[in-house]
Amino acid sequence: MIASKTVASIVAAGLLAISGYTTGFAEVVKVDPALKTYSKVRGVSGNLNSIGSDTFNNLMTLWAEGFRKKYPAVKIQIEGKGSSTAPPALINATSQLGPMSRKMKGKERDRFEDKFGYPPTLFKVSVDALAVYVNKDNPLPGMTLAEVDAVFSKEQRRKHPIRFKTWSDAGITGSLAEETISIYGRNSASGTYGFFKKKVLKNGDYKDEVKEQPGSASVVQGVTEDFSGIGYSGIGYKTSGVRALPIASSDGAPYVDANYANAINGSYPIWRYLYVYVNKIPNKPLSPLVEEFLRYIYSKEGQAVVVKDGYFPLAAEQAREELAKLR
Repeated sequence: MIASKTVASIVAAGLLAISGYTTGFAEVVKVDPALKTYSKVRGVSGNLNSIGSDTFNNLMTLWAEGFRKKYPAVKIQIEGKGSSTAPPALINATSQLGPMSRKMKGKERDRFEDKFGYPPTLFKVSVDALAVYVNKDNPLPGMTLAEVDAVFSKEQRRKHPIRFKTWSDAGITGSLAEETISIYGRNSASGTYGFFKKKVLKNGDYKDEVKEQPGSASVVQGVTEDFSGIGYSGIGYKTSGVRALPIASSDGAPYVDANYANAINGSYPIWRYLYVYVNKIPNKPLSPLVEEFLRYIYSKEGQAVVVKDGYFPLAAEQAREELAKLR
């Protein structure tokens, strides 16, 4: 859960008119007005490479577009094939930015430290409610974590008594009831794959029937075109063709929508930060190009991009904490 003082600061800033946190809650997400406007500086030029998370593809592209309006001479290359591609790219110096939808694993950090003698620097850049999507015409009101586990996992470590095969197992009646649940997910290079496995499946193995997709958009597209489909992806990939199911943390608990308020107060059980890793030598500044790109991310304009892409922005207090890592 995000610190209560952060929630208080967000509410006080007028970012949300919070009247409730459960199903049906309507919200308008706005950036914290206390965030600073980005000010262009001199001496910023060169090539900037970003290699890592597919979840970030749209977000990183929008940040790059905004940054290049400030610095037209800067060239930015973005490659998003999965979070697991970020650590080796940083280690081999083929990128300066390593966007990841999960934290580095211990062995990834160890390899970095073995080469450089210090750890990579992590920056939290936005908040995501990892959504469980169904087709827009699926009438299911919501699921518990144990039910989601029963859909996706071989092992069902959350101990749901039913092994979900058809939609009738989820309580659906009518034409959809006897349809086999068609499961969409990500491949193992994806940080979203790993986060969902750890957080929802308690590190249980995925079912063999899961249709592994190369990207987040492919998961959503699959569910859009498949009436019996279900899949998981970042909230930034939500479209009109799917519904993000409200999720309950346990039997008897209320269903909670995948929205901003519920992510920041921790009541939505599958929220996460999105991260950017960089190679920062201790007690030495980053290159002006990398530093200014990060400063742009934490500016009012940069966090407005987060909202535009469907993810959730950081509060000014959080942005200040992250920017302090540059010093």
